[in-house]
Amino acid sequence: MTLRAAVLAESVKAVLGAKIVSITQALGEVTLVIKAVDLIGAMTALRDRPELRFEQLMDLCGVDYGSYGKATWDGASSEGGTGARFAVVYHLLSLANNWRLRVRAFAAADELPVVDSVINIWPSANWFEREAFDLYGIIFTGHPDLRRILTDYGFIGHPFRKDFPISGNVEMRYDPDQRRVIYQPVTIEPREITPRIVREEHYADSEGFRKG
Repeated sequence: MTLRAAVLAESVKAVLGAKIVSITQALGEVTLVIKAVDLIGAMTALRDRPELRFEQLMDLCGVDYGSYGKATWDGASSEGGTGARFAVVYHLLSLANNWRLRVRAFAAADELPVVDSVINIWPSANWFEREAFDLYGIIFTGHPDLRRILTDYGFIGHPFRKDFPISGNVEMRYDPDQRRVIYQPVTIEPREITPRIVREEHYADSEGFRKG
């Protein structure tokens, strides 16, 4: 724990109070967890309060925790606190105070993850939120133009979700009869990705191996 991180954590606690689900410090960094329902109020305070003044949103990304730490997450709250499957992570920068903050907001519903857009607080969120929608299927209410940004218009699903098939759902090819590119169900057969060669224990310890 560094002194600056401790000062930042205390300042955030004083400003946000009950809106905080958790706040932790590790490796000199502070991570704040809030519920999606409190997102706009909390983010506005983080930007406008002079003791914080996070003027810039440096990055925003979606996260699918899926079965991550399942024994720990089972039974935890799914009402937008820790335990929900989908979260949006924000990295904020205060030039005035020379510190950074990571904010994590969990969507309340796993089936249809919805989080308010912060585009009216930081306009730089525009393409970041579109990317999180495209890759994770997270809906950002209030976004003026929420559509795919990385995948093709005919893409099915959200490729960064843990349950998305590695081979995808559809493939595209040029059809010589129709003289255009068409989409069709994927024809790639699932492949075994487990290594077939299992070496004996301490294989690399042999003298011959070391000599090459």
